Amino acid sequence: MLCEFPYSPCAAFRYYVTMRTIASASGEQETVAVRRSESADAQGIDSLISPSTQAVFGRVNAIHLLEKANLAVTLANESNHVLAHASFYDHPVGDLVDQAHWESYLKKHFSTQKCTPLNTLFLHLFVAQLNFATACVKEIMRAVFNAIAELEYICLVTPHIGDLEPALSETFEPLQCLTDSNPPCLARICHRYVHCPRLHVRQARVEDHDDMMCISEEQGNLPTVVDQPYFLAQLIKDQSEKNHIAVCEVDGVIVGFISLSADVDLKELHNSFDFSEVNDLYKVQHMGHNEPASPAGARDESEKPGQVQTFASQQEEPRLDEAGEISKKPKVFRFEFLVIRKDYEMRSVDFIPYVIKCFPDLDFCTITVPTLLPEIPLLQSLLRVPPRATSLLLQELYVFHPIGFMPLEVRAALAEDQPAISDLVKGLTLNTSLLQDLDHYYEARRALNGTPLQAFVAQVNSQIVGILVIRDEQDIEYIRAHYNIENFIYFSHHPHEEHAQIRHFVLKPSFQHVTKHLFKEVLRLAHRSCLYHRIYPPYHKQENSCIHHLDFILNCAVPVRPRRQIIYPLEELGINAPCKQITEEQAPFALSLLSRKLSMEPKVTVNARVVVVGASDTALSFLEVLCFCPHLRFNNLTLISAHGFRGDYNHEDTAFLSTSHAYSSRDVAQLPLHSCVSVVTGKMVGINRKSKHVLVSGSRKVPYDYLVLCTGLQYQMPCPTGVDLSQPVTNSQLPSQSVHGRYTGPIPSNLFTLNDLHDCAAARRWLCANFVELEDDAVVYGSSMDVYTTVQALLGLGVRGSRIHLVLPPAEPGASCFSDPAVEQAVLAAVEQAGVKVHCNCLLAQMNDGEHPDPLSRVSFTTEAEPLRLHCGVFINLSNRRVDYDAFRSISGSFLVFDGRLVINSAFCTSDSAIYGAGPLTKFSCSYRSEEWSHASFSSREVGRELAAILLPLFDPTLASSDEPAPEADRLVPQYKEAVVRGGKLPGGYHYLHISRPCATSGTAPPVKYLQDRGLITGRAETGNYFCLHLDCNELVETLTCCSLKPLAVSNYLSLYGKHQQLLGQLLSRYHRGLIHDLYSFFSQSWCLAIYHDRFSDLQLELQQLSATCLKDRTGDMDDVLPDAALRATLRSSAVNYLTFNRNLLPMFASVEPPQHK
Repeated sequence: MLCEFPYSPCAAFRYYVTMRTIASASGEQETVAVRRSESADAQGIDSLISPSTQAVFGRVNAIHLLEKANLAVTLANESNHVLAHASFYDHPVGDLVDQAHWESYLKKHFSTQKCTPLNTLFLHLFVAQLNFATACVKEIMRAVFNAIAELEYICLVTPHIGDLEPALSETFEPLQCLTDSNPPCLARICHRYVHCPRLHVRQARVEDHDDMMCISEEQGNLPTVVDQPYFLAQLIKDQSEKNHIAVCEVDGVIVGFISLSADVDLKELHNSFDFSEVNDLYKVQHMGHNEPASPAGARDESEKPGQVQTFASQQEEPRLDEAGEISKKPKVFRFEFLVIRKDYEMRSVDFIPYVIKCFPDLDFCTITVPTLLPEIPLLQSLLRVPPRATSLLLQELYVFHPIGFMPLEVRAALAEDQPAISDLVKGLTLNTSLLQDLDHYYEARRALNGTPLQAFVAQVNSQIVGILVIRDEQDIEYIRAHYNIENFIYFSHHPHEEHAQIRHFVLKPSFQHVTKHLFKEVLRLAHRSCLYHRIYPPYHKQENSCIHHLDFILNCAVPVRPRRQIIYPLEELGINAPCKQITEEQAPFALSLLSRKLSMEPKVTVNARVVVVGASDTALSFLEVLCFCPHLRFNNLTLISAHGFRGDYNHEDTAFLSTSHAYSSRDVAQLPLHSCVSVVTGKMVGINRKSKHVLVSGSRKVPYDYLVLCTGLQYQMPCPTGVDLSQPVTNSQLPSQSVHGRYTGPIPSNLFTLNDLHDCAAARRWLCANFVELEDDAVVYGSSMDVYTTVQALLGLGVRGSRIHLVLPPAEPGASCFSDPAVEQAVLAAVEQAGVKVHCNCLLAQMNDGEHPDPLSRVSFTTEAEPLRLHCGVFINLSNRRVDYDAFRSISGSFLVFDGRLVINSAFCTSDSAIYGAGPLTKFSCSYRSEEWSHASFSSREVGRELAAILLPLFDPTLASSDEPAPEADRLVPQYKEAVVRGGKLPGGYHYLHISRPCATSGTAPPVKYLQDRGLITGRAETGNYFCLHLDCNELVETLTCCSLKPLAVSNYLSLYGKHQQLLGQLLSRYHRGLIHDLYSFFSQSWCLAIYHDRFSDLQLELQQLSATCLKDRTGDMDDVLPDAALRATLRSSAVNYLTFNRNLLPMFASVEPPQHK
């Protein structure tokens, strides 16, 4: 019920595991797969625990074990039944020794000199079906060693000295005891070389050619070798000091090969990739491979200036060699290609020791791969160099230095480390804050505010290469209530003291691939189970943490979604309200989480360049889905937007436009968009489909692999008809082409077209500085609801209503800004009462009587009668909403099908397979024969999520690519179900909200079918307490309209959409009995708060499943059978569990223990 751990951390692990067949001792065969364990496996694990298991591992709580294990794997058959399970920790079983000090303990008592925290794990539980135990333990060990490249040993160290099961006894050999003949514990060890030995890598020989060709043809990813039969043979023959080819073998069989070359075009790489963040990586340190790199910015006193150079200087300045002679030879070599069979990709890192030996005098190795090529495990051990902003190369660059593969030790920071740490962080942003916290740690182990601090350093050969400072997470209740951390952890299994926040993090780039190990070690040494990292948006001043580099954290941690919040009536609830830690508002931030069970979970890196044009609701929703994929890491997400993310502006000062309530500034700040998406500021002015790049204003080119167009529709500068008003002219006499023309003249400085928050903020600043205190008039031109919110914004700035002219163009027949006539009448009455002058059916004819329009002082309009002439000090345009001209020119100029909108099919595809479209910018192809339906009819947020669902199989190896839809299915317009929302503040101070089901944009669609007499209305719009609610024929809430003088609990009311009236406290019967006089008061009662909870839909689904299961098991006439007492008790128990589990947010409900069933 309401599973706390729906996310399975096994996605990437499962990707590299194939089904295998094992045999029992009796010869019975079973097809199985090893995967990361899930919470659903707990019951199957418990069923396999026997007395002999407890004799070795002690009493076991399967859920707790899964929650705290660094690695938990399950062997399941084709029916997903658990055959075996093993849990691995980074410390021995039980309380034999403190988990932070096991290394010294084992080395004192046993011969474990080679065991380190980096290469060792400990078995905490193994269970299996008895007849398959031996085969299962071997299969699990093979899979674990195969999946974790750095792992060399798995130890079984437990204080419970009991008889091992035969399967474990065969697999684990006894450790040699150094102290006495009676060891204090059971200690055994399992070696990698027994189950998954390292690949044997050697130089290629001519006789290897045929085997290498077979692998090339099998993999099909090396066209040069396949198309030129003698190319590979020639490479083998021409090997030299600068060129090497090596093969890797398993039991004498070649399974892969590589080609290396010292011929590297450094200039081209430097022009295409940005080395600024890893500049210290490219300094030539004249040291052996066993010496650590110097800290960033540090230089040995004996070094000569010519001996330390950046990557760029290697291309331009000569370097003195050891003999004192000038040498221009670069110290870089490269992978030309790597081919390895799929089954052995996880072990491709075994090439690295051989590669280093091939070029002992060269310091760095580079690998370039196509952006669309799935990342092989070898690349996860290398450092990615980001492309330059000007690069059009669809390649990714990875580098490594041999120093990065030396053993790394993590320990608590000591006072004597301070000079080395100061050198490490020299020149970094906010390094002063880090050093101050370090001083507080040395002095009192606490920050100035009393929060406990812990500091740890990473070192190689006594050289400090990284530091991590953490502090107690004081706001864990706030985080739990506002972020879905329970999607990843069982919160009840993590005491408050085990939660910590990353305060500072610095790590030299050479060691980025061991970041996970660093975090895993800190969790062990600090006795923590969860680390959190907050990312504040750029415009907030809360950020004072020194983080270098943020990408290293994001590569390890999972992003955590924010939760929809209940808006509580705190005064009415009193002591029954949630605690202040939950209800007090904090500055918004994006949250990332790293827990013990995620510390060894790899991510699938996606290098494909996904470019999104437009910061619309659809685009943000699409990017949100991609950024929140826990097992994917997108390196090249780019947003092209004229003004960046909309969340960078304050809504309080820019309320000129109505809102869809999809993304507020706070919502955007809680998403990891700023850290995961690169923003290119500008407008799209061209698309080059052949070269696959977008041309942005300012002549910048942005390359793409996949292009997503989500620009939406914008208000356009109105084009005056230019008619001569000296003669009487009416709207009906105007030629049609003059009404829909495009304005190409100069734009007046006091004319504002408002399309986003940036436009609104600019207009407000100008109005405050140049208009509000004057006596000029304002002209607001347009016919949407935005003109009314703009009028209210002007009134809110202090502009008298008599200075405002609301000019309305001719409306479409039957069209209205408001869906409810009562609201429209109240707003028009408020406009009139404020003294605003309203002019209907007007078309702009001239600006400044045809003279130069800047500054604009006079405007003229044609009407159905006499022309209208107005003086204006400012003109606010909210008319002519359509596709932006630059977007239209880019789309049509690239020969994409455009028919008033960008034409797409039901899967968002345009006529180019690499270009997708979504949102109001688009329309469905004429072949769908449904002109009245388009994406503009639906919730943009839902459309964005569906777009992401279509594209994700292209990047996620755990998702099967959807097959082509059947021809008849592809002719159907997809129907989305989420509500369409509109709201804003209207004249009269009315807070307006309208929620409705999607509907067609023309009158040809069937009318909405409301249940007869099912309109529920309380209050009046004029008095500011109007609440109208309609039910459909199934008694589900279908439309909701609010018009109130008080701020609306929008989040709560959005939860009402689609709910059955019986679920809302028998709403219909109570209303008709006259028991509900005010729906605002009715929906603010405490019983409603459970419905507003973000997990209430999960409870609904669970209750439906329970009811369906019960009814399915019945026999006889189902129509006359009512739920019996057992079903009612089960449903009641689920409801009580829901309230109990979510008591932190629903304390107003009495705490009731779930009933116990016999």
